[in-house]
Amino acid sequence: MGIFLGKNPWQSHGIPRARVTLRKIAKDPERCLIVIDVRRTETADLADIFLQVKPGTDAWLLAAMLGVLLEEDLVDHDFTAQRTDGFEQVRPHLEQIDIRAACSVCGVAEDLVRKAVRRIAAASSVAVFEDLGVQMNRNSTLVSYLQRLVWMLTGNFGKLGAQNVPTSLVPITAARSAGPRKTPISGAPVIAGLVPCNVIADEILSDHPNRYRAMLIESANPVHSLAESERMRAALSALECVVVIDIAMTETARLADYVLPATTQYEKAEAVFFNFEFPENAFFLRRPLLPPPITDKAGPLPEPEIHCRLTEALGGFSPEQVEQFRTALEEGGRSLFGKVFKAAIRDDPRLAGVAPALLYRTLGETLPAGAESGAALWSAAQICAARFPDSIRRAGIVDDEADLGDALFDAIVNSPTGLVFSIDPPDVSWQRVQTTTGRLQLAIPELFEAIEELGRSRGPAITSDAYPLVLSAGERRSFTANTIYRDPKWRRRAFEDALTLSRGDAETLELMNGDRARLVTPQGSAEVVTRISDRMQEGHISLPNGLGLDVPDETGQRTLDGTAPNELTAVTDRDPIAGTPWHKSVPARLERLDAG
Repeated sequence: MGIFLGKNPWQSHGIPRARVTLRKIAKDPERCLIVIDVRRTETADLADIFLQVKPGTDAWLLAAMLGVLLEEDLVDHDFTAQRTDGFEQVRPHLEQIDIRAACSVCGVAEDLVRKAVRRIAAASSVAVFEDLGVQMNRNSTLVSYLQRLVWMLTGNFGKLGAQNVPTSLVPITAARSAGPRKTPISGAPVIAGLVPCNVIADEILSDHPNRYRAMLIESANPVHSLAESERMRAALSALECVVVIDIAMTETARLADYVLPATTQYEKAEAVFFNFEFPENAFFLRRPLLPPPITDKAGPLPEPEIHCRLTEALGGFSPEQVEQFRTALEEGGRSLFGKVFKAAIRDDPRLAGVAPALLYRTLGETLPAGAESGAALWSAAQICAARFPDSIRRAGIVDDEADLGDALFDAIVNSPTGLVFSIDPPDVSWQRVQTTTGRLQLAIPELFEAIEELGRSRGPAITSDAYPLVLSAGERRSFTANTIYRDPKWRRRAFEDALTLSRGDAETLELMNGDRARLVTPQGSAEVVTRISDRMQEGHISLPNGLGLDVPDETGQRTLDGTAPNELTAVTDRDPIAGTPWHKSVPARLERLDAG
């Protein structure tokens, strides 16, 4: 069974071969697909059970599902007793859930909720995928906790088709213990080394001595992508230095002190590190397709070259050290190089922080043309091989003469169409549980009060008389997933830039397809084109991602393409724990504009 929570892989492609896989699941009578979403998405069209929640109420739905698990005694008691800790701590809070009331809040019929829970409990395996629909919504931290309780209480971990821990080439959470635990100005928690995006402006616009004073921005456009764009523009203007590395002269780049142009995705080697496949996990170091445009004097550079030059200019490593490593490569190949490199880091631990640049400048020169930046993967391959040797060998990567890390590195570099680098049996996931007991922890006491609060609340306070609608400020559509589509002529579907609304809301507001209306939120307003959609429930409206960019027309004048959602969102609308923004549930109203 697959459960998609606030996730629409049909458009987001968050799983391999998404559309093929979704169709395959939908056609298989032995499998079940459950979709939880506020909008009837393309993925929901294929679902066996579609739980359409009211905007921002996912926490109440999950609470109701947990309540049913306990009330109908559908918990896997053997699993919880043998493999988990904390059930007795969390149990009283779940038993107090008023299932009928929670269903009323989220707008899903109780019978349908019970049907879904019984199907989950009876399934041989269950995998849950959550995405931005809940991660950028009310109670996002609580929702992530509750959905994990659903699959843990039904014993869906460490077996085929359930939740598993994949082999990681580069751990996404490597920075979890690095740096301060809270930001200096707002005191927001720094989770996995990341500052919550909605507090960045607060960390700059202050007279505190520890305020952020400079920013290096790479392949990001925070003036467009972060909440309350006007405040982010003010924050960037207040910084003492802003450096942008990007392939386009973005709205953020135009506010920078220095812009370092990078080559495009077609002109350099690239890799994606969100590879969480199981039991077979794959990696792809993609080679460049085209040479970069370089003039006699200058030209854009790949990011590794930019970072390497910056590191050299800052004294991160010396020319003598570079020559030492080059000599080791020439005299003893990678075997001697590895020994010399590791010894140098032991003698000077500071070099570990600049290792990717140092590898690029030395080892990268020995790699095939176009793959030079892959040198940074050498150290990642060493660490991966030390952590997961059996997984790598099961994938057919062997260490005949070279050590396993070098064998893995060679396999990556010499596989321009990608490779499976690890194969795991399901029970290996238990070896990767990093709790002190080696068991799953069911109890997070810091969130017990939030569970209790669901019972005391009639739902999230989003709408009001002034703002009777709920806006999703950022929906993935075929040609609006991100700001890569800067030219409106690239979009091939009509109304891709439109605000969508239900037929009932359109009739109330006397709107037709293609009509213009004014969209108003507490933060601002914008003029939008409207599109009526039977996928929307009444009271819910939606704007696409990636629009509101200014593009040059034939005369060179810049014109605005569509609506920038974050001109309408506020930095204060965020999760109280993790600080994630509430982009998916913004209070709003629509005002019909006269034809004139």
